[in-house]
Formats: sequence, structure tokens, C-alpha cells
Amino acid sequence: MSSSVRPLILLEFNELTPSLMYDFMAAGHLPNFKRFHDESHVHITDAEAEGEDLNPWVQWITIHSGLSAEEHGIKRLSDGHTLPVKAIWDILSDADFRVWVCGSMNARYDKPLKGFLLPDPWSSGLKAYPPAEFDRYYDFVRNQVQEHTNKNQTSSKGAALRFLAYLLTHGLSLSTIGAIIRQLISERRGSGRWKRASLMDRIQWDVFRHYYHKCRPHFSTFFLNSTAHYQHSYWRNMNPEGFQVLPSEQENKEFGGAILYGYQQMDLLVGRFIDLAGRDGTLMFSTGLSQQPYLKAEKTGGRHYYRLIGPRVLVDLGITDRFDFNPVMSDQALLQFDDSESCARAELLLKSHMLFGSPAFCCNRTGTSMMIQSQWTKPLPEDAHLEQQGTGKRIPFSKVFYSMDVVKSGFHHPDGMFWVRHPERDHVVHPDKMPIRLIAPLILKHFGLPAPVASMGNKVLAGQT
Repeated sequence: MSSSVRPLILLEFNELTPSLMYDFMAAGHLPNFKRFHDESHVHITDAEAEGEDLNPWVQWITIHSGLSAEEHGIKRLSDGHTLPVKAIWDILSDADFRVWVCGSMNARYDKPLKGFLLPDPWSSGLKAYPPAEFDRYYDFVRNQVQEHTNKNQTSSKGAALRFLAYLLTHGLSLSTIGAIIRQLISERRGSGRWKRASLMDRIQWDVFRHYYHKCRPHFSTFFLNSTAHYQHSYWRNMNPEGFQVLPSEQENKEFGGAILYGYQQMDLLVGRFIDLAGRDGTLMFSTGLSQQPYLKAEKTGGRHYYRLIGPRVLVDLGITDRFDFNPVMSDQALLQFDDSESCARAELLLKSHMLFGSPAFCCNRTGTSMMIQSQWTKPLPEDAHLEQQGTGKRIPFSKVFYSMDVVKSGFHHPDGMFWVRHPERDHVVHPDKMPIRLIAPLILKHFGLPAPVASMGNKVLAGQT
């Protein structure tokens, strides 16, 4: 390993949208993104995927492995740890480079890792590395992210105090303390709960910076999803053109600026990363994919989300086998059983529950695990009931699912952004779209390493970055 290799930080800001980015930069809202852009090689990327493959938990595996969605075959969030090939950080660690992987989506790693890895908050099959470093932090963050739509779900005071104690010894800044206080005041006044996602980003930054100074990694990643969430939820509030399900005046007042707010909060962090990288560091920025307005379900009242209240509900429905319950992104939950037979029995049971003559549950079973969610996505009458075939047993829908109080407004688009800011600060806008599977080989090239064996068939963009 050469001591002269410049450190590289990969900013993974999930699903930021090129058209919005350029509009916001032109309006002067994003000075740090504008500086980053004007000092970088700039690419529009192509996810080379559609349908179920055009999900971020699929695309980020492509970025981290150099394999296309078809090649790596990982379709579900929380299955990334089953990827049989090495990720970028594994290859670098094997080559004696220090790594710090902070929140990267659907990750995997080999032990021992020369550095630190903090999984995304939706992971159920992957532990942080080393676990003792992150337990108090990660458990609290997972609960906050996975249950942010459940107004009845709160963390215990003990968990909150352990989390605060961790932060006080792991980089919590005065500016973040001020932001936490302002957030609490806003929520006490009855507004702004949605801003918690961006507040967690600031906390994640403090922890990232603490470990960055602690281990001085050669390669690090920093993943955020807050603005992707705002785009999915509030695009109709930002730009109602084309939408038929229109928000109330009060909703527009609350959420009309949410997406811009998300970009601006990320812009503040970009400025801090520019300072952190210094004169000699290389910064990369990738979005994986992007979003666009979701208009498909407007004629039927919009696409609504209904989320399982919790694991006890499934027991009440009749599941008797032991299982682990893990809420995942949006309206999904992952059930993990002790054996495939138990999982299959649970699938049959859930599929026997009907809503208006159709199965109430969508079940995606693989071996001993099953991803489940509500099959119903339209506005629902208050007296809706689930009825079990064969028994006639009825249970109110509201006793099984709760409404997430959001109508889908944005959905995925294969275009993304990839910017590379070298110490030389040379600015080039590349006209051709770049497949995201080429990002991994380019990162390894930076460290003088060959492309992953599994992606040797890909043509690396020699000299472009």
C-alpha cells in the first residue's frame, strides 16, 4: 500500500434528482453543491434497470460491487449481506487500506475488516463492525427510522439517555445540540416532526467525523436517505402540476418547502465534507438513481401506504411459529422464521386473509424469510375488515394496519448523478451517460487496484474521472 494515496470519500445521497438539483443551484439555494459541481468531473448516470430492479437497495449493491442488477441478483432490502462477492471496502481492506463505511445501503462485509462499518437502519441480517462501537447508537437510530411514521411508537427514556451518552463521547457538536433543541420546540408546538429525518443526518455526520478523525480512513462512505423520503412524500406539495389528489392549504404550508429543505440541509453537509477532505482529498458524490412525479394512481385517489402495527398483530391473526419481526422501508416488514416450513405456514395463513375479496397481504417468501406488506393501496373506508377464508373470522383493518398519512408523490427514475472532485479541481461535464456499475472499478483504480474479478467484462471509463 502506498502512503501517498489520497483519501477518498464517497457521498451517497440517495435519489437526489438532476433536474431539481440544477434548478435549486441556479436559484442560489445550494452554494456548496454548486461549488462541488463546478470543481468536479460531472456525469449523469444510468441505473440500467427498471421495474423491481429500479430500487435503491438493488442499485447501491451495483455501485458497491460493480455487478449489474441481473448479475448480483439481490432483490430485497436486508438481503445485501448474502452477496457472495466482495464489496469495494472488502477489496480495499484486503489490500491493507483503512475503510469507514457509514450507513451504506444493503451492505455486506468480510471479517476482519480494517476499519468500521455501520449498516443502514433497515438492515436485519448485518451487524455493525465492530459491534461494541455502535450498539447504543445503532439500536436507537434503527427504531427512530423504522417507526418514524408510527406516532404511538416511542423509544424508552433509558434508550434515549444511552443514545445521548454515546453522542456526547462520539462527536456531538454544539450546532447539532442547537438543532435538536429547535426540533423539540417545534414539535411541542405541533409542527415539523417530518424534519427529524434531516436532524438524524446531522447526528450521523457528527458520528462520521468522529470516526474519520479516529481511524483516518483511506476510503469512506456516507449514506443519507432523508431527501429521497421527502421526494416520495411531498412532490405534490412542491409542484402540484399533473396531480389530481391535491393537498390542503395547511398541508402545503407545512410541506410545500420540504424537498428544498432536504436539499439545503444536505448542502450544509457538503460544505463540511469539502472542508474535511481538505486540499488533498478526493470527494465523490453519487445518487444511485433519482425520482420523478408519481401520477399513476391519481384517478383512484392516489397510492396510499398502510403499515403493520407490530408483531403482536400477526400472532393475533394466527401465526403460532416463532419469528423475528423487522420493520423495513415504507410499508414493508421482514419476518424471519426458524425454518422454511414455518415460513411457508405463515405465508398460507396470511394469504387466507381477504379484504374486499382479494388477499390483504402481499407476501414475498424466500427460504426462512418473508417480506410482507398491505396489498391495499387505495383510500379505505373506516369500517373495512379482514376476513379469513374458511373460518369467517373478521378483524378490523385498523387493528392490523395503520395509515402512514402520506400519499405517494414521487417514484424512481434510472438517471442519477456522479461527480468526482479531485484535488486539482478540474471541471469537465461528460455528455454521455455513465452506467453506475462502473463506479466500483473507478474507485479501485484510484487506489491502484484492478477492477473486481466479477466485473472485468465492464469497460472502465479510462481517464474520464
